[in-house]
This record gives sequence, C-alpha cells and structure tokens, in this order.
Amino acid sequence: MKATHLLPLICLASTAAWGQANTTLTGQINDPAGRPVIGATIVEKGTNNGTSTDANGRFTLRARTAAPKLVISSLGYATQEVAGTSGLTVTLAESSTSLNDVQVVGSRSQNRSVTDSPSPVDIIDVREVTAKTGQLDVNQLLQFVAPSFNSNRQTGADGADHVDPASLRGLGPDQTLVLVNGKRWHQSALVNLFGSRGRGNTGTDLNTIPAASIERIEILRDGASAQYGSDAIAGVINIVLKTSVNELTANANYGAYTAKYRFDDKSFDGGNLNANLNYGVGVGTGGFVNATLDYNQRQHTQRANVPAPDGIQRREYGDPKARNLSAYLNSKLPINENLYAYAFGGVNLRKGEAYAYTRFPTSTDDNGNPIPNPRSNPTLYPNGFDPIITSDLTDAHGAVGLRGNFGGFDVDLSEGFGSNRFHYGVTNTLNATLGAASPTAFDAGGFQLQQNVVNLNLSRNYKTVLQGLNLAIGSEYRREWYSLFAGEEGSYRKYPGALNDRAGGSQGFPGFQPRNELKANRSNVGVYADAELDVTKAFLLAGAVRFENYSDFGSSVTGKLATRLKLSESFSLRGTVSTGFRAPSLAQINFNTVFTNVVGGKPVDILLDRNNGPVSRALGIPALTQERSQSASVGFTGRAGSVLSFTVDGYYIHIKDRIVLTGTFADDDPEIGPILQNLNVGQAQFFANAVSTDTWGLDAVLANTITVGPGRLTTTLAANVNRLLIVGDAKTTKLLAGKEETFFGQREQAFVKASAPPYKVNLTFDYNVGRFGALVRLVQFGHVLLYDYNGDPNPYRDHLTTDVALSYALTNQLRLSVGSSNLFNVYPTFFNPQATENGGAWDAVQMGSNGRFVFAKLQFRVSKQ
Repeated sequence: MKATHLLPLICLASTAAWGQANTTLTGQINDPAGRPVIGATIVEKGTNNGTSTDANGRFTLRARTAAPKLVISSLGYATQEVAGTSGLTVTLAESSTSLNDVQVVGSRSQNRSVTDSPSPVDIIDVREVTAKTGQLDVNQLLQFVAPSFNSNRQTGADGADHVDPASLRGLGPDQTLVLVNGKRWHQSALVNLFGSRGRGNTGTDLNTIPAASIERIEILRDGASAQYGSDAIAGVINIVLKTSVNELTANANYGAYTAKYRFDDKSFDGGNLNANLNYGVGVGTGGFVNATLDYNQRQHTQRANVPAPDGIQRREYGDPKARNLSAYLNSKLPINENLYAYAFGGVNLRKGEAYAYTRFPTSTDDNGNPIPNPRSNPTLYPNGFDPIITSDLTDAHGAVGLRGNFGGFDVDLSEGFGSNRFHYGVTNTLNATLGAASPTAFDAGGFQLQQNVVNLNLSRNYKTVLQGLNLAIGSEYRREWYSLFAGEEGSYRKYPGALNDRAGGSQGFPGFQPRNELKANRSNVGVYADAELDVTKAFLLAGAVRFENYSDFGSSVTGKLATRLKLSESFSLRGTVSTGFRAPSLAQINFNTVFTNVVGGKPVDILLDRNNGPVSRALGIPALTQERSQSASVGFTGRAGSVLSFTVDGYYIHIKDRIVLTGTFADDDPEIGPILQNLNVGQAQFFANAVSTDTWGLDAVLANTITVGPGRLTTTLAANVNRLLIVGDAKTTKLLAGKEETFFGQREQAFVKASAPPYKVNLTFDYNVGRFGALVRLVQFGHVLLYDYNGDPNPYRDHLTTDVALSYALTNQLRLSVGSSNLFNVYPTFFNPQATENGGAWDAVQMGSNGRFVFAKLQFRVSKQ
C-alpha cells in the first residue's frame, strides 16, 4: 500500500479512537495510613494508556474507553482494579507476606517499601523506558537511565565484542551481582582481555535476557555480600520478569545510525531490528504462566575512515554484527492457599561477527623497510584481508522452587541451573604456514561455564516486637564447572616446511590449543541471617551476617549494618556499613591461551598464562584468592513541597587485593624470557591479586511532576559523581621487583580508572497530553584519561548527548514512537588509531562512537476485559 493511501487510514483510525471517549479521570491514591502513595502506576485496562501519581499521590488521566477500568499498582502494595471515575480515592492494601512474589533487593522484609529501605534502591519500569527510548537491549537501557551504571560496546576486543561488560559505581563487571526474580544468575564464561572497561574481569551478560520479558529492574547501589554472597561488592541488579495475564503485547522496532567515517557513501549503517511477543495466562487462583519470544538482529557499523596522519590501523572498525533469539518463561502455580510452585528462566542463542585487525599485504622489517607480510598470502589475498571473528553463544538458565507459609514462616526452597557456552570461529582468514592451500575459515574452540544453586530461605515478620521485626535465615549451596576446549588443528598450529618463517594459526584469532584444554570445578556453601527491626515508626535498624566456604581457597565472613531515621513524613536519613568479598571466578583462575595483539602496528603473539601455569609458577605468583571490601553509605531521601522528591547518597568502597590482568612481559626479559622463547610466544601476562582501590562517590536523583497546560510534565535529574584511586604500589614478587611499571603500570591503571568516569548526569523531560507524548533527555558524560601504546595520554573530553522521542497512540491498542539518540551526532575525542587499544580513532568509552541513532517502533497491547 502506498504511503499516500496509508496516511488517511491512520488518521481515520486515530480520529475514531479519539471519539470513543474523552473523559478526564482524576484521583487520589493513599496507603493504609492515609498517606499519599508517590509514583503509583495507573493503567487504563485494555489499552496502553497510563500515568503515575505525583508527590501528593494525585493523578490525572484522559480515558480512551467508554467505561474505563483502572488497574492501580505500586511496589509493596496489592494491585487493585477499580471503575474509572472523576474524584476517585483509592486506599492500597499492603502486599500479602505469604504468597506475594515481589522482591526488593536490599531487604528481605516484604513489608518494606523502596522509600523505607535503608539502602539506596532504584526501580526502573522497563515498559515505560522501552516505550520512549531507542535502546533495545538491557545494557543500553540501563546505561542511559541509571547514572551509576556503565556499559559500552567494544570493537577489536575479541570476545568482548560479543558480550558487553557492565558495572556499577565504577567497579568491575564481576563486582556486581545479578539476580533474576531474586535468585542468583550465572556469569558469562568470557574473561575480558581488551578494551577500556572490564579488563581482566568476568561478568553477567545482561543482554541474554530480552527486555520484552522484564517487568522492572531493581538496582541496589550498596555493598551486599552479607545478604547475597560473592560478587555484590558494588551492588545488586535484580531483574523481575513479567507476571501479566490475559494480555498480549507485541513490539516491532527498527533503528539505524547515520553513517560517517566510512569508505563508501552509505547513509545509514548498524541497522537494528527487534520484534517480540509476550503473553500470559492465569492458572488457578493467583497463578500465571507468562512467556516471551524475542528476535533481535544488529548489523555492523563502520567507522574506520578517520583522519589518521600515521595511516589507518584497520580497514574495518565498528560494532559487531549479532543475531539473538530468546525465549523466556515465568510462572507461578498454586498448590493450595498457603503453597505454590514456581519456575522461570529461558534460553538465548546468539551468533556474532566482529572485525579483527587488518592484515595488510606488506609489513616492515626492523629497519622500517617494506617486506611481504608474514601473516598474509598474496595468492589468496592480493590486497591483504580483514579477518572476521565469529561467535556462537548458547546461554540458558532455569530455576524451580516451592514457596509457602508454614507456622508463620515464609519458606522458599529453590534450585537453579545456568550455562554459558562461547564458541569461536574465524572467517576470511588463513594459516600463513599453509600458503595458498590454507583454508580461509577455522573452528577456533572456546569455553563454557555452568552453575547450579540450591537455596533455602526462611523469614518471619513479628509485628508485635516493638513496631515490627523481620527475621530471615537461610543457606545456599553452589557448584560451578568451567571448561576450555580446543579448536581445529589449523587454527593454532605452525606447520613445518618452506613457510615455517610465517606466522602459524588462524589470523585474527588463533584457536585454543590442546595444551589449553581443561576442566575445573568447585563448590561453595553459604549460611546467612539478617534482621530488620522497626524500633519506632521512624527508626529502623538492620543487620546481616554471612559465612561462605569455597573448596578452592577457603572461608569468608561478612557483615552489614544499616539504619534509617524518619525525621518527618517528608524527610529521612539513612546509612549503611558493610564488609564484602568477591571470589575469583573459575575463568580467572583457569583461563589460558595464546592470542594475537597489534602493538604499534605489528602483530605480537601473547601468552596469557593460567594462575598456576609455567610463567606464574616461575615468577612465584600466588594462587588467586578473594577480594575483600569495606564500604559505607550515608544519605537522605524526601520531598519538598508537593511536587519534588529527591534522594542523595554518598558512598565509600575500599577493595583489597583486587584481581587484575597484568601488563605484558617480553621474551627479552632476563627472568622469564627463556620460558617465553621455549613456548614460542613474544610476550606473556597473567592474573594476580595485585592492587587495592578506594572509590568515593555520590548518587543523586531528583524527580518533579507538575501540570503544564492540559498535560503533565515529569522532570528527572539523576547524577553520579565518582572517583577511583589506586592505593599504594602493585604487589609484585621478588623476581619482578623494580618492574612495577610493566606489572601494573600507568596504562593498566588507567583502564581500571576508566571504568569509573568522574561523573554522569542525566536530565530528562517527559511530557504527556492525551494521546501524545514527548521526551527530551540530556546526558553529560564525564571525561576519561587513557594511555596509548606509545605511552602518550589520550584524554577523552566531556561530551553532552541529546535524545528526543515523540509518541502517539494511533488506537487504544497501538502506539507509534519515533526519535533519535545522540541527535546532534556527537563523537568522542579523536586519537591516533595506530596507537589506541582497539586500533580505531576512539577507545571504547561510555558515550559510544557511532554517532546519531534514529528509530521507530510500533507497540501493540491488548488485554481481556
């Protein structure tokens, strides 16, 4: 159908829908004590029309149906459905403590609201965010709405091109614990080796969970190892899956970047297509089964044609190509009025293609004279070639459990199993020692991480102890497996013969060798207890303690104390102190490989030795052990007048014996040179508990909702200020004394600090009137200092990006949104691509390096009345 014929139909449908109803509904939402409930969600049933209450608990909503029904919900309260009238007053009831599924990180008391929590907690309504922004995956959604959350896509970073590392408060990706429906989720099998974020760390791949399956995301910005165990030094991200029933939602999204710095005249690239379906059915009384199917396809961007006085390093530089297919399920199955079973989880299948460094047809000798490139072949590739690193990722996790009320105790018994398998391939490549007969594609092997968790938790609320006491005790047993498997022989072997002066293995990514293969496992037992006591209605005290024992390095005990004091109904003080720990991942302990890096334009084979490998043993590197932390947080929450709410929290985090990936030692080093020469590698590096860090920071969130004309304007200012310091010198061994600059010097320290930009500020204006909505978001990214391979500083300046989105409800069930992220096409600071970490004009910094993104999305939502 031609666009000229389609437009009148859309207008007709919109006019007809508008004429069905035009009633303005108003109301007041209160809690059981008669106090206003701020931020309660009001949705007109059967439509995508909704709003939320202001700082006085009031709302205004223009109905779209003749006899509107309103569904009213708020965290910590039971959802209510009422007939829509003007001047409505609704009192929400507290959630049941026996069969309610609501989890709020930071508290095991189900009677605790987010504003009552002594720790800072962000609640992100994923439906609202995805409806108004161009971001399609979880990492990018959080990057632009949570100021203390950082994530960026990388290129030329091997596996990290396919798995985006993410972090809280500038710490490592593996120092943030990820839960789904309150249960520990598994990490990725990948160790990040390159890039400016997550270097030397593992982490959870949040993008394996489709945003279409998520109801909300809870972010606890506070140390929580005593409550949840290892990895929670920086905080906890809890992903809560959808529970809706008798409602079908479908979304179709497409966006692309305005192309720049390409070698052709293409106008757009990086096309991103996403389509998903979600539907839920009721089961018994209060039960449900909710399922999501999601497909996402992302194309390459190309940003290699940049001003480069020393010449380009790569002919292809940009985001990787990826295809994701996900299926997720969430269910609750009532057994009787006091007991239900639950099951949730899903599978994500991903295939990726990432650019590797260009192999030009000629190279240079030690005197700078041109010679045939020993990593290429003129018959197969007369003009050189650009290898492609492929990935085949299979990620799955499932959890089942029983929950009920027995003798006044809320009992939750569960078991969850997760697996992440990463299989590499290389195409458009060769093994130079095979000459023109070489295959041009190889299986390069890979690795896998699996985790099984059994958890038992008992909690009880004693309402007659002072103003209320909640006790929780529990235990957890976790077993993990890690394996590394080799690729085909041609991907790693240097074949003898006339061409044995050439580089062996597949170019772009040498395959894993049989000597790299291993299988490792460990077990962990944890026991914990926590208590929250409302001494008075205004004064809360909370504490937690946890004991953990790991089969591979020993035990750890952590604790936490927290308090909250309400000085008035509109102002509260809160604070926490805690100790924490993070166990070294099995990947950090066992990962080993020989990979190729490009330094100063020349490829170098580098051995990454396992923790107890030949280089580590020769240098006396001790076995990896846990990182230990001490943290404190103090802040206040409240509201001023009738429209402004705010939270401000300062924090301090000290981490001792932080695990890092060291710098590289060359084969001419007097201590380890002979070992490297025997292994036929030019350089080596390894993991070590090498440094301690101090992090100081401040989180602030201010929200304001007012009536502007016939509509409502919500303004949100969210900011994170952060400073990370390396404390003292790196811990080396006797053989490496005096080599601290190589072991963990200025360049490696800069990568750690780059994970903690000095600030990020997000200012959002969200205006809604009738069927129209408009959003403007300004994000100020703080500066970052890195160092290139020449030792020169690369200071990335502060930059401001602007996002704009417009939306219109075509019918009661169909909404169209269009917009742009980074509207003014802002790019990071340019640097010499011959010397940067990833061979492009920009390192992987948090604002991204693809420029303007434009998008459109259709959202369909229908439910049974």
